[in-house]
Amino acid sequence: MLEIHSLSLGMVQAYLLAFDQGLILVDAGMPGYVNRVIRKVSSLGRGDLRLIFITHAHIDHYGSAAALRRATDAPIAIHYEDEEAMSRGETPLGEARGRGRIVGAIMPLVERLIPLEPTKPDIVLKDGDSLRDFGLDACVLHTPGHTMGSSSLIVEGTFAFVGDLLSASGKPHAQRLFAQNWPAIERSIDRLKSMQPEWIYTGHGKKPLKYQELIKLEMD
Repeated sequence: MLEIHSLSLGMVQAYLLAFDQGLILVDAGMPGYVNRVIRKVSSLGRGDLRLIFITHAHIDHYGSAAALRRATDAPIAIHYEDEEAMSRGETPLGEARGRGRIVGAIMPLVERLIPLEPTKPDIVLKDGDSLRDFGLDACVLHTPGHTMGSSSLIVEGTFAFVGDLLSASGKPHAQRLFAQNWPAIERSIDRLKSMQPEWIYTGHGKKPLKYQELIKLEMD
């Protein structure tokens, strides 16, 4: 039986998926949060982290991934279109809108204060790839726009882990701060809707969204 454990890792919500065959971590948070993940794994009485799935190559989503790999030997996976940025230790923001312009302006300072380790993935994914080899009924859904390699993880046809495609902070909304391709975001949301997940877990916001909220989602 699948258990979903939400972890606040700096600015992002990561998710530890626990099932009979092991654990899978969805996103790894900001740099410096490896011990929080390890403590959570230990509190579950487990030591079998099998995979670190990164939804996209931004500092708040893969910042602790390399350190976690060293601590657990779990491989890191990301979509091939974000492989290069993560391998270089980059955070490609694309075009900023609204409050995103402020974050974009201070990002060089953030990167100086919080060094981001270049992280070469062990596994490079593409749309439709399965995680059955890791013991989980899950598949990769390519949902680009925020970054070109942004991907969601669809688990058991019921749960969707969507990174920054959507946000549950405040009123649920589509990504509205940064995108490498703004028109692609709406197309990606339509793809997500077509999967009809019952629950959607976002990279920002602690409560999952229901499918009905996804259908009514406002595009800014």
